[in-house]
Amino acid sequence: MKKFKYLKISKTKKLRYIGSYYKKKLYIIFLPGFQSDITGKKPQAFLKYTIKKKLGFLALEYSGHGKSSGRFTDGNISKWGNDVKIIIKKIVKKNNFILIGSSMGAWLSLIQFKYFRNQIKGFIGIGSAPEFLTRLMWKQFTKKIKKEIMKKGISIIKHGEYTYPITRQLMKDGRKNKVLSKKIKIPINVTMFHGGKDDSVPILFSKKVLKIFIRARKKLVIIKNGDHSLSSKKSLKRIIAELDRIVRKVKL
Repeated sequence: MKKFKYLKISKTKKLRYIGSYYKKKLYIIFLPGFQSDITGKKPQAFLKYTIKKKLGFLALEYSGHGKSSGRFTDGNISKWGNDVKIIIKKIVKKNNFILIGSSMGAWLSLIQFKYFRNQIKGFIGIGSAPEFLTRLMWKQFTKKIKKEIMKKGISIIKHGEYTYPITRQLMKDGRKNKVLSKKIKIPINVTMFHGGKDDSVPILFSKKVLKIFIRARKKLVIIKNGDHSLSSKKSLKRIIAELDRIVRKVKL
């Protein structure tokens, strides 16, 4: 089911992705979260759905993520957002698409609205975390961690079973990529899914995303016992049912 491919961006840079190309067909684009790859349950479930419905599909690993080239510590929101823009232009081309952004992927999705305004026909957020670097991480860091980032340029952060190398340049770049103060006036379907038991990102973030869409048909779905990733069979079934509803509303 995986079907991994590579897109060569330059002599030293290549991005791993799952994709299919159809001319004049609607695409589903999945953007994963911070330090995530495309081997998980979500991209595979969306791929399965698009095969069944004969739709185009794209999911990628940003530079420094998964098997894409580059070091994670060299990456930032600007670079990863640019990876998304480049691969959409190369793979999806002029086709219309629906974006699905998981956690940081929702932030990168919002950035794409300035480039593909006329092609985006729907947006689903999963545990959306736009501007999480400043609004969540930096606020929660101790003085000691903040000092280490500013002085050494990097600090290794532990969160549950995960460790994240957080760099000064990543934080600095995050401040430049504000999306929650810019209104989006496209009349599309926008649905935010958030786990009721998400201990990484508060539901408030999904609500903030919905506020910037001033002409959209909006919906917030809180999955009662859901965690941050919403990768359980039950959660994915609900997300795919909503995706199918949005797909049917898009006039091809």
